[in-house]
This record gives sequence, structure tokens and C-alpha cells, in this order.
Amino acid sequence: MGIVLVAVVGDNGGMIEIPLLRLALSLLPVVVVGWISWRWSRGSNELAIATARMVVQLLAVGYVLVLLFKVENPWVGLAVVAFMIVVSSWIAIRTVKKLRGRAYGDALLAIGIGGGAVFALVVVGVLGLDPWYQPRYVIPIGGMIFSNAMTAVTLSAERFEAERDGGRGAVEARNAAWNAALIPQVNSFLAVGLVALPGMMTGQILAGASPLDAVRYQIMVMAMVMGSAGFAVALFLVRRVKQEHRAP
Repeated sequence: MGIVLVAVVGDNGGMIEIPLLRLALSLLPVVVVGWISWRWSRGSNELAIATARMVVQLLAVGYVLVLLFKVENPWVGLAVVAFMIVVSSWIAIRTVKKLRGRAYGDALLAIGIGGGAVFALVVVGVLGLDPWYQPRYVIPIGGMIFSNAMTAVTLSAERFEAERDGGRGAVEARNAAWNAALIPQVNSFLAVGLVALPGMMTGQILAGASPLDAVRYQIMVMAMVMGSAGFAVALFLVRRVKQEHRAP
């Protein structure tokens, strides 16, 4: 099994290669969680499907990124960002049961504008990329921004709908949904450095970067995650409330 799927820096400065058989060991906890989910969710196979998709999608994207990293074209960069926004918006409304078409439009607008504004700020203002469309930076940064905005919008959509179904007014439902959607981001702000070292910082340290340099990048990531999530949720909920008021 000579295929390398992931690697970190070893004690000798070389790369620790993880072959497929050993990588499969990392999925054992997921199998246990999946079994519990199947038992407690009355035969639901959602986690199994999600896990299979995760593995296939990551393997596929690994090969795609190898190709994209060789392309220096602004249209390719824009296409990748647009694809992320379209897909993340669709996934974001998966819990919405009513007026899904309208909810998708709201999510698309919220994630596109909220996440896009933060993306532009980071790429052009913070990192100062020249040219801006360098795939090695644009794709990972865009992925972090739009995926976090997606998750926040999902939480807000689910909570808003639940609050409305429970009889609460649109404004009260908006406030409850806002607070619920930002819980993961607020928790990560409170825990970072004390409970956990986040992914980007850990990856940079394992790759040999100075911890102080890694901290600067992580602060940037934490700020852009909070900003994109907050902007996207605010825009999404504003749209939801306006539509509730327009409804007969």
C-alpha cells in the first residue's frame, strides 16, 4: 500500500506517510458512531451516506487540486468560488421544509454576499495576493469561509423554522436563530489556545512553521470564520423576516 493520502512532519524532518490500510483505522470511531446513530435514529443511514461521500469527495478533490494548482487563470478562480457558493447554499437549506426554493435564494444571497465580502477582504486586504486568483491560497481560504457560512446558515434556518412553528413571532424567531447559529463560532473563540489548537495552526506547526507565525494565520482564520458566518446569518435572517411579513 504505497499510496500516500496524508502526511505530517516526522522526528527526522521527513514526511510520515499514511497508507490506505492505516488510514482506514481512523474511520473505526466513525463506524461506532454510525452504529449508535443507526440504533438511536430508527435505522437512519444518513451518517453512513455522509461518511461515504466525505471519503469519495476528498479523494476526488485531491486529484482535482493537483490540476488546479497548476492553473493561473482568474476565470478558474472565479468558477471555483462560484461553485463553492452554489453548492454550500444548497446544502445550507437541507433542513428547511417549507418554500425551499425561496430559502435557497436567500441562502445563495447570504452566503454569496456575506462570505464573498470576507473572502475579498482576506485575499486582497490581509494577504495581499498578487495576482488574487492563486489557487493554492484561494481554494483553501474560500473553502473555510463558505463552509462555515453554510453551517451557520443551516443552524439559523433550522432554528428560525422551529421557532416559527412553535408560535413565536418572526423577530423573536430571528433573535433565537441568530444566537443559536453563532454558538459554534463563539465556543471556538473561547476555547482556542486553551482547549484546542485549531486545524490550520496545527497543520502549520506540524509542517515546521514557527508557532508565532502560525498564530497570526490562525487569528486571521478565526476572524474570517466569525465574520463570514455572522454576515451570512444576518443577511439570511433579514430575508426570512421580510418574507414572513410579506406573507398573507
